[in-house]
Amino acid sequence: PTTSYQLLTISLKIFLNYLKIFNMSKQNKEEQIRQIKNKLYEVIDPELNISIVDLGLIYEIDLKNNQPYIKMTLTTIGCPLFSVIQKEIEDKLKELGYDKVDVELTFDPPWSMDRLSERAKAMLGI
Repeated sequence: PTTSYQLLTISLKIFLNYLKIFNMSKQNKEEQIRQIKNKLYEVIDPELNISIVDLGLIYEIDLKNNQPYIKMTLTTIGCPLFSVIQKEIEDKLKELGYDKVDVELTFDPPWSMDRLSERAKAMLGI
């Protein structure tokens, strides 16, 4: 017969293994998001010739069902370049092995120049 102590020991080992797997999964997700963000630096706004990350167009990067989810905005509501930027995002993330990318366009909150990185401000002479 199994003693209470043995059951407790087994339960504790299972729990610790679960925590280890969970932490590895969390670290892996964080690493994937970092890689995605780095790749998005290569997506250049066609009009301003500055990365969409430096322009502050990216609001959120996540993984949903192991696929990238990008929430972004544009500098103006009427900007006709979303499909061009979206295609470039998809192409760049395919280089990381992702077949599908969910790109959500939002204007809430609206983009402002406060979102520019220091590098973008320098490139724009601000």
